[in-house]
Amino acid sequence: MTAMPVIGIVGSGGAYGRWLRTFFQTRMGLEVIGHDPVDASSQTPEQLLERADVLLFSAPIRQTPALIRQYVQQSAGRERGRLWLDVTSIKAGPVEAMLESQASVAGLHPMTAPPKAPTLKGRVMVVCEARLDARWQAWLDALCMALQAECVRGTAEHHDRVMALVQAMVHATHLAQAGVLREYAPMLGSLQELMPYRSAAFELDATVISRILSLNPAIYEDIQFGNPHAGEVLDHLLQQLQQLRGLLAEGSEQARAAFRKQFLDVNREAVGEQTLRDGNYSFERLGYLLADLTDQRAMSVHLPEDRAGSLRELLHVFERHGISLASIHSSRTPAGEVHFRMGFVQTYAPEVLAAASAEIDSSGIGRVLGR
Repeated sequence: MTAMPVIGIVGSGGAYGRWLRTFFQTRMGLEVIGHDPVDASSQTPEQLLERADVLLFSAPIRQTPALIRQYVQQSAGRERGRLWLDVTSIKAGPVEAMLESQASVAGLHPMTAPPKAPTLKGRVMVVCEARLDARWQAWLDALCMALQAECVRGTAEHHDRVMALVQAMVHATHLAQAGVLREYAPMLGSLQELMPYRSAAFELDATVISRILSLNPAIYEDIQFGNPHAGEVLDHLLQQLQQLRGLLAEGSEQARAAFRKQFLDVNREAVGEQTLRDGNYSFERLGYLLADLTDQRAMSVHLPEDRAGSLRELLHVFERHGISLASIHSSRTPAGEVHFRMGFVQTYAPEVLAAASAEIDSSGIGRVLGR
């Protein structure tokens, strides 16, 4: 292994391929080469096999195992002493295929779409270490630290079984909800028309539905059809719903008692008191956050300079104009810029906000967004 390994990305034109290319280049200072089958100007598979110390597969889930085996055959042993990785949502198939090579092997699964942020800070990444020598173990550990992800280690088989619950079941539930909402739309209105009646739970579910339907449909298709454990999990989900529907159809006091025991009491005991407390607190925090972000009494500002004191200078502007803040939240715009959303304790006259905005823009402290 060289001191500064060359990274080869198979599928470098995909969303995660592009994000990873930028990460390796800017955060780790590594040379990155890539092959994209739809880009004739990208490097060839042969060039990747010749030059790449780390070969990373970032391809559609259903194509990844066969693609890896093509590289195994073409490499013909040249991969010995190198590291092969993949970043698909299903792990058993790709890891099994990579193990047919003579390379060190690990499967990675970032539990997020490519973020707008430069790292995976605050996000989970599953790491399936299948075959690693000491040199590549140390490098992979360094990669995890550089990514700043919360790394969870497990086998590929365990990963796929867990993903049948964490991904396949969750996505299926929300897609089914989307179907029910579509069927009721002619009678009660579209999702947008239902939002004025929202609870915090409904708003969170609507957010997940919108997220799923906004991203690459091939990913969600493969998460269902590509995970051999998804069908079994959905069978259990259907069984639970059918039991609930049966109790509603019966409608008796005995059915109500059975509902309380099976769906509330037994599940509450299974989850555990501490987990319930933690989860309930997280839900309350999300509710407060949604309330803050929905409030129209707010202003969003991008601070172009990442330096100590920038936020303090911005707050002084509001202070000079007599504007009291109720909340401050930081997030990223669709373009990836960090911005601060300032919520106000009351509705201020338009000229007061306009004067504060003008000072923010003219002073160079920041740029007011959304005007």
